[in-house]
Amino acid sequence: MFVGVLRVSLTIVGSQSLKDKRRVVASFKERVISRFRVSAAEVSALDNYRHAVIGVVVVSNEAAHCDSVLAEVAGVASNLPNAILTDRATEIVPFGEGGRGIQGGIEAALGSGQAGVFLERDDER
Repeated sequence: MFVGVLRVSLTIVGSQSLKDKRRVVASFKERVISRFRVSAAEVSALDNYRHAVIGVVVVSNEAAHCDSVLAEVAGVASNLPNAILTDRATEIVPFGEGGRGIQGGIEAALGSGQAGVFLERDDER
C-alpha cells in the first residue's frame, strides 16, 4: 500500500477577507475531492487571508498511481483563476505487507505485549 501526500501553497490574489479565502479554498477542495477521490484539508496559514496551505492525500496499491493523481491535483491548483500556486511538495510513503513500514503505533504495542492496554481502554467505553 502507498500513501501519497501533496502540499500546495497558494497565494490568493484579490482576497480582502477570510471569507474570500474560504470561498477559493472550499472550491478547490470540493473540485479535487469529487474529481480525484482524494482527501484534502487546509493545514496551515489559517488566519492569513491571502495565503493557504492545503494537504491532499491519496491511497493506492501503486506508487505510480499516487504520483499521477497528485500531479493532476497540482495541475488543478496551478490553473485556479483566483490563486497562484507558489509551492508544492509531494511525498509517497510505502507501507509494507501487514504494516511493516510503520514505526511505532499499535504494531509496536502488539510486539511489546501492551496491546491489552488499548483493548482495555476500548472496553471501558
